[in-house]
Amino acid sequence: MPILRFLPEATNINFVGARYYAFAIDGLLVLLSILSIAFHGFNLGIDFTGGVLLEVKSPHVIDIGQMRAQVGALGFGESQLQYFGGGECDKPADSCVLVRVQPKQSGQAAAVLIKDKLGTGYNYRRTEEVGPKVSQELFRAGVWATILAVIAIAAWVAVRFEWQYGIGAVVATGHDVFVTAGLYSVFHMEFTLTSVAALLTLAGYSINDTVVVFDRIRENRRKYKRIGLGELINMSTNQMLVRTILTSAATAVSIIPLLLFGGPTLFDFTAAILFGIVVGTFSSTYVAAALLLYLPTIGGSKEEPAAATP
Repeated sequence: MPILRFLPEATNINFVGARYYAFAIDGLLVLLSILSIAFHGFNLGIDFTGGVLLEVKSPHVIDIGQMRAQVGALGFGESQLQYFGGGECDKPADSCVLVRVQPKQSGQAAAVLIKDKLGTGYNYRRTEEVGPKVSQELFRAGVWATILAVIAIAAWVAVRFEWQYGIGAVVATGHDVFVTAGLYSVFHMEFTLTSVAALLTLAGYSINDTVVVFDRIRENRRKYKRIGLGELINMSTNQMLVRTILTSAATAVSIIPLLLFGGPTLFDFTAAILFGIVVGTFSSTYVAAALLLYLPTIGGSKEEPAAATP
């Protein structure tokens, strides 16, 4: 039974020839991100600015939409409500809500206002106030976690392949993470610890596509020792193109329903992931491998000889 194919089995796209256009597009994205972050900064959420946190439990299922409207009517600068589970909150489902607000007054006064507004039908299990100092430390830790993750990924690629591949990996992966961070600044999306999780997720996703192309380049380098590096990159990228597109499309298909129907809590996270998938696929295809052309020659005596064909 023939398999229905939506993409051709073999392509012959000149990725190396189009590298200057790809570099220009990526350069504009990076420049836009730098300008936006420098002049507008990030719309930091409660995690990074401080606020009040309350754990609210009910013996019945909580209508989070109604609760969000009640808390929003109090006029706080910012408020976040989300279900959480674990322990007593697993039964019944959706019986616990985490309320985080950024009050204009003191934290204790804000907690009293929230409790008065919601009424006595809830059990307030925990009330905490996160100060600006702790929030700034969280922000710095999140930034360093992202930077160190990209560096660690590049170091692994350099050890697993060669150092030239490591440089290509750190540039491509760092670009994807930085441009996605710029998305938060350009569109004034709320930047929270969840955003840091999105950036770390994208770093892992981006390097996955990049490593697949790098591995095929190394494999073809052993088989075809006489062809130039540019032709080798084109051959390897075309061979992996269908796999890259299908992987990205499958991931995007699983993200789009969350983007459309996940509500405001998941919108920023899923939008960043979806944008990062597009940018990461583009950089893995057009940028990461093309950077090898500007580095010292790879392969040579370090490459193992190709296995004999029976």
